[in-house]
Amino acid sequence: MNTTETLELIASLEGYLHDLRDSGVDGLPLGAAVAAIALPDAVPAAHSPALPPVAADSESPVGFVAEGAIHGLDAVREELGECHRCRLGDTRTTLVFGTGNPRARLVFVGEAPGGDEDRQGIPFVGEAGQLLTKIIQAMGYGRDEIYICNVLKCRPPQNRNPQADEIEQCHPFLLKQLRAIGPEVIVALGSFAAQTLLKSKEPISKLRGVFHDYHGIPLMPTFHPAYLLRNPGAKREVWDDMQKVMKRLGSQGGKG
Repeated sequence: MNTTETLELIASLEGYLHDLRDSGVDGLPLGAAVAAIALPDAVPAAHSPALPPVAADSESPVGFVAEGAIHGLDAVREELGECHRCRLGDTRTTLVFGTGNPRARLVFVGEAPGGDEDRQGIPFVGEAGQLLTKIIQAMGYGRDEIYICNVLKCRPPQNRNPQADEIEQCHPFLLKQLRAIGPEVIVALGSFAAQTLLKSKEPISKLRGVFHDYHGIPLMPTFHPAYLLRNPGAKREVWDDMQKVMKRLGSQGGKG
């Protein structure tokens, strides 16, 4: 391993340990930390076909998924409970946890529930959700084959932007969801999802179109479907992004 690879490994592991702390893990036994690093050399990939490498170490995704195997989505939902950790718990109608295949290869992460989602308790069921469904189908998947969730589990009043303290309370549960699923690729829909997952302040226009590393998992930021409803000309850019996702997953998908 050369110097650059070593630095990338250290940076990725630091990010992983930071997010473990955010999700409530106070420490790891030395043996567990060593195992998280050593497992990839001894254990085959969790999914087939294997993903091409991204610009990060190959150890992180196995440690990330292995941790999630202990805590399934049901356990995460039970821990979340009827959450009132922030002010949104007092104004929502329904908590919107997530939907889809609990072992999905592909996960879409949005910003927050809207009015339709707040009433039904299901993410992306409004007009923007219908467009997302069309995108998923064009990729060659059904909604039951992938997983969809949001950074926030409760609707902000009047669909205002998420606030920092709300993201702080919800982000650990998003992290646990992703760890429990162990996807091969994550698509972050819009600025808030991309910035939260990547710990970046860059706008989505700067982040989209290329894969970023999320604990060794390729993450593709792209425009939110609600943005496409206002700016239909950006659909081509989103489809270009999804074609890269399909190629990473080894699928051909449908027509754009």
